[in-house]
Amino acid sequence: MANKSPGKNPASNYGEASIRVLKGLEPVKQRPGMYTRTDNPLHIVQEVIDNAADEALAGHGSHIDVTLHTDGSVSVVDDGRGIPFGQHAEEKVPVVEIVFTRLHAGGKFDKGGGAAYSFSGGLHGVGVSVTNALSTRLDVTVWREGQVASIGFAGGDVVEPLRMRKIGSGDRRSGTTVRTWPDPRYFDSPDLPRGELTHLLRSKAVLMPGVKVTLTIEKTGDVQTWQYQDGLRDYLTQNLAADPVIPLFEGAHYADRGETENFAEGEGAAWCVAFTEDGAPMRESYVNLIPTVAGGTHESGLKDGLFGAVKGFIDLHALLPKGVKLMPEDVFSRASFVLSAKVLDPQFQGQIKERLNSRDALRLVTTYVKPAMELWLNQHVEIGRKLAELVIRQAQTRQRASQKVEKRKGSGVAVLPGKLTDCESRDLTMNELFLVEGDSAGGSAKMGRNKETQAVLPLRGKVLNAWEVERDRLFANNEIHDIAVAIGVDPHTMESGDLSGLRYGKICILSDADVDGSHIQVLLLTLFFRHFPKLIEAGRIFVAKPPLFRVDAPARGKKPAAKIYALDDGELHATLDKLRKEGTREGAWSISRFKGLGEMNAEQLWDTTLNPDTRRLLPISYAAAGHAATVASLARLMGKGEAQSRRDLMELHGDDVEVDV
Repeated sequence: MANKSPGKNPASNYGEASIRVLKGLEPVKQRPGMYTRTDNPLHIVQEVIDNAADEALAGHGSHIDVTLHTDGSVSVVDDGRGIPFGQHAEEKVPVVEIVFTRLHAGGKFDKGGGAAYSFSGGLHGVGVSVTNALSTRLDVTVWREGQVASIGFAGGDVVEPLRMRKIGSGDRRSGTTVRTWPDPRYFDSPDLPRGELTHLLRSKAVLMPGVKVTLTIEKTGDVQTWQYQDGLRDYLTQNLAADPVIPLFEGAHYADRGETENFAEGEGAAWCVAFTEDGAPMRESYVNLIPTVAGGTHESGLKDGLFGAVKGFIDLHALLPKGVKLMPEDVFSRASFVLSAKVLDPQFQGQIKERLNSRDALRLVTTYVKPAMELWLNQHVEIGRKLAELVIRQAQTRQRASQKVEKRKGSGVAVLPGKLTDCESRDLTMNELFLVEGDSAGGSAKMGRNKETQAVLPLRGKVLNAWEVERDRLFANNEIHDIAVAIGVDPHTMESGDLSGLRYGKICILSDADVDGSHIQVLLLTLFFRHFPKLIEAGRIFVAKPPLFRVDAPARGKKPAAKIYALDDGELHATLDKLRKEGTREGAWSISRFKGLGEMNAEQLWDTTLNPDTRRLLPISYAAAGHAATVASLARLMGKGEAQSRRDLMELHGDDVEVDV
């Protein structure tokens, strides 16, 4: 009998046959959560609606009709140009088939003068191909150039090849009809949330003045229709929780060829803002008609523009009482708004486009909102004074709250670590602590930070793996001692945690974008998960994501030379593609890879990693399975006696990980 190595399972052999290549739409079916929301099918239906809206946004459609059929299917009809159905020159396949069966195919990548779409929401190249992959059936009918074409899919595959026929010479119809039957296997619930769908369609009508949007429910015969001529003002007024303190501030501005702000022609924003004294603020933002429910850089631009204008007005008229210091949140906390931005090449976070990450969008919106608000306030001085009173009251309330927190601390508090560079504010909602890898990076962070709200604690070397360290022995380690004293919270269990002494609303791990930096992140996260679990539960722990690359781009037409930062290889390739499309000569740029945070000067560190408007912070939380499951996973990863478990895990999932060697 052949000898077997102890602990080895013959069925888990790893060889050439173990490697599997997913083709076509298989990745979507294998991991649907990476491409869409899986609680219900709304997002895959929205992808079809967004395509119809992009046609209207481009000026080629006047109506969008959505029908919920009794058999569970959904159809979307538009009167746009219709998806082309001729043969693709390179692929030798009908274009309409490519659109619905290829993940990275579409008409929205090119942004040159002859592009099909100057502005659109669909830029990730997944879109309706994901809808097709996660549907039991999907039918497409296109009217275009005197012909009508139809094609049918099942589970993402063509089951009824393209059929075409000519229509009468008097029939000038154009447009696309898509009917989809979402596959319930991929969703927690097969039902569309009616309220969310209604809200989505109504917002499309609001953002596209003159376009008619309808929703028909076959089962009940109900039909809802939306069509607005002055959409933003009406929409905001209808949804406010309280009466505004001053009249609504609204405006719109889009770049033209004669402007010199280095924005593309047509880029800009429309907005309507209301300030209320009480009630929950109503806030909605959109980019190229895509709802950005998690906000993003365009909302940050609105915030900066409003704050700059209001603070300038208060300073001009000497309205600020002595001892009061204004902050952007004092203006923004009572603002309700609807914001619709048009951005040439928007970069979203994630496939479902919930948050805008484009750095240029912040400057774009600020550039147009601030002067418009300044002019409006100075034309209506009494209105400006009323708004100033509201903002100053907010600042005074915030400062009083922070003073109360300070008084509760009393005497006898442990002495703060000498290497901690603290912030001036004592407002827990604003304060942030950055745990920074290395003294050199800590120096740059100290110089580049916002001294009002950001504190820095440099860490030397790698923190102790604290998974199996007894709680009463933790303070023997200087780094852990300093972290605990700085944040104002003692090590604890989930049952015994006391956060009353917490000094910062956000605790951010900031390490190099390399393997060593990732190791330091893991060690710090191990410390927090094991000995400070209440901080995780309260959503106080974050990981900062510094860029790995810097691209020095030459001047391009109206655009001056610029430094562009990329988080990883994927963003680097996207940046270079964008430069090529803007006409930059191949190789005219230079690419630098940061070996560590210490290579960044204070200004670079602020722009890329510290600035709340442009940085990327990943919130840390427990896995969906809960606290116990997360602890079990970490025990397997960080426990000293878990070598075999880790080896099994690597053999099972090693192919899923990209390793930076």
